[in-house]
Amino acid sequence: MTDELHGKTVALLATDGVERVELEQPRGALHGAGARTEVISLHTGEINARQMDIDPAGTFTVDRTVADASADDYDALLLPGGVMNPDQLRTDPDAVAFAREFMRARKPVAAICHGPWTLAEADVLRGRRLTSWPSIRSDLRNAGAEVVEEEVVIDGNLITSRGPDDLPAFCAALVRQVAGMRAPQPA
Repeated sequence: MTDELHGKTVALLATDGVERVELEQPRGALHGAGARTEVISLHTGEINARQMDIDPAGTFTVDRTVADASADDYDALLLPGGVMNPDQLRTDPDAVAFAREFMRARKPVAAICHGPWTLAEADVLRGRRLTSWPSIRSDLRNAGAEVVEEEVVIDGNLITSRGPDDLPAFCAALVRQVAGMRAPQPA
């Protein structure tokens, strides 16, 4: 374990249907570097995780609802995928506003797989370069993004990857970006 993220707190925005490995592995990398994390969700209690979007894969305890959270309380944001998870988040005004706050403050935002759907709904992808799961790329292009086929894409404060196979590179990029962040600047 390193201590390069000591004193940093990262919000993990997820709800029922989250792809377990896409929340669990980045959270482990952040903890391993000394960061604290909080699961932020649409409801209290626990959220149900999935494996490959189909198989039940346990639960995660919710630390705070998104309605009670503020980007000011966190140093970075993680948006894991799975299909159901971001599909629900992008229809929740509080979740969309929460993600928008991080982008406007230029704090690190890491989105993997279907995670960028919430950012498309927040209308913060225009002119940004990113990657994602193939099935949402048209949505991201329609939101004004340049979508590429790469393992990890870093565009300013935005870190994106395609899916679970990219997790080692995605987790390393997330830790590097949070460790190297400067004081946030208003957008």
